[in-house]
Amino acid sequence: MDGGDSGGTMTLAFELDALKALSDPTAAFSDARQWTKYVGVVSEQPTYVVTNYTRKHRIRQDFFSGPRGVVESLENVKRQFDTDRHVYVGTGEEDRAAAEETGWEYLPVEQAAAAADWPLGDEEPEEDPFEDDGRDDWP
Repeated sequence: MDGGDSGGTMTLAFELDALKALSDPTAAFSDARQWTKYVGVVSEQPTYVVTNYTRKHRIRQDFFSGPRGVVESLENVKRQFDTDRHVYVGTGEEDRAAAEETGWEYLPVEQAAAAADWPLGDEEPEEDPFEDDGRDDWP
């Protein structure tokens, strides 16, 4: 994605599933840092799921959703990070609705990947051992 003259005037938020859809999320995040001022991850998933994923991929975020949902996270980020543009990269209608509700620009991950030359990954997302798998044998 070419930020052109707007380099540094954009806040970019990836929905966790959108980030997982990329074949090299670490490289995409690093690339995004070149033409954004702030970049981070928001998700409905628990904080530890996002934290474990970003640590595993050595992604340093400027912000993350914490214990909040996506809509509240986008509202908070927009208040805290004053840039000309706020762009939310997501995976579907729910993400589009969250962006519209909070005044963010919405960009489907496929469109963002094509514009930025980020290859998309396999259709099957990798298993995360820390995500809830329905087991009830934990203490």
